Amino acid sequence: MFGGSRVTSPGREFVSISTAGVGAALSGLGTALGGSALSSCAGPSSASGGQEDRPVGFAFAGVGSLTRSQLLPALAETRYARPAGLITGSPDRAASVAAEQGIPASSIYAYDDMARMADNPDIDVVYVVTPNALHLEHALAAAAAGKHVLCEKPMATSVEECDAMIAGCEAAGVKLAVAYRLQFEAHHLEVMRLAREQTFGEIRIIEAGFGFRLGNPNQWRLDRELAGGGCLIDAGIYALQACRYISGEEPVEVMAQQISRDAARFSEVEESITWQMRFPSGLLANCASSYNARGMDRVKVYGENGWFGLEPAYRYGGLAGMRLDGEPLQFEHVNHFAAEMDDFARCILEDRESKVKGEEGLKDLRVIEAIYASAETGQAVAVA
Repeated sequence: MFGGSRVTSPGREFVSISTAGVGAALSGLGTALGGSALSSCAGPSSASGGQEDRPVGFAFAGVGSLTRSQLLPALAETRYARPAGLITGSPDRAASVAAEQGIPASSIYAYDDMARMADNPDIDVVYVVTPNALHLEHALAAAAAGKHVLCEKPMATSVEECDAMIAGCEAAGVKLAVAYRLQFEAHHLEVMRLAREQTFGEIRIIEAGFGFRLGNPNQWRLDRELAGGGCLIDAGIYALQACRYISGEEPVEVMAQQISRDAARFSEVEESITWQMRFPSGLLANCASSYNARGMDRVKVYGENGWFGLEPAYRYGGLAGMRLDGEPLQFEHVNHFAAEMDDFARCILEDRESKVKGEEGLKDLRVIEAIYASAETGQAVAVA
């Protein structure tokens, strides 16, 4: 298992990371590049094994709650994607899930066995759903096997890891995207349109926040080594992303504060954090996130001549919009995960880049690192 022992949690199941594990994945990448097992991504025929009408096969690295309760069920609502494999540290759990999804036993892999996927033409994509600190390792292993990579957010736990993931996928000739599901959701697309078309004039202020009460105190999200941070990198990233894609700008400076009132529970990661971002146009964004506050789920945009926004804004369903002039901002629910997987499948079939390619995840981590630096120093920090 990439040099580590398997650890399980009530959430995603995972293996522990090690430097040796990343090195093994990089070594495997080099081997794949020199061999015929590496699949091409030159267009529909290569992505679908010569069968242009065959949906793109998705394997899932991690068979925890998100995969079982959201991702696999979402495949039933896709047009271009289908279940094709599982990568897990829990073979007993995977066997029952595979049987439910019609996945053959031969398409179940261990984390240290991902290289065998190179010989499985039914798998086109690996969707990485393991804890944050393992994303790089498992993405590189998938790329080494010649498989495209869709990675859960955050893409990784540092800018350095994001750079390595992008470089590894580029070297292998596979596509890389980050699972920013809300960039395919109608309410968010409409908020983006209202902002870009300046329906209420030039944007001046954005307020955004996402947080919740974290449950099980033994889960990996409270382990800095596995999570890379606390509420900011897990939940606050949604508010950060929203400010970026609504404005169409990249922040140039941040100022932040963080606190952990429950010091025993949040001894390794932050409990709550607030931050402000300044953009090149002069736009300001005020954001917040927490692991110990209910009902924080909003984005509101203030322009020269009015406001608009969403509340709830980030949950899997039930999103609701509003605007000052009373015009409707409400759309029929579409499964977010089905939409993101269908889009990535089409990117593969049509040989084009995703709008949420790896560089998008890298941009978020640049801002996140600046936010953490500001919270630690109490000073404004420029975004690199």
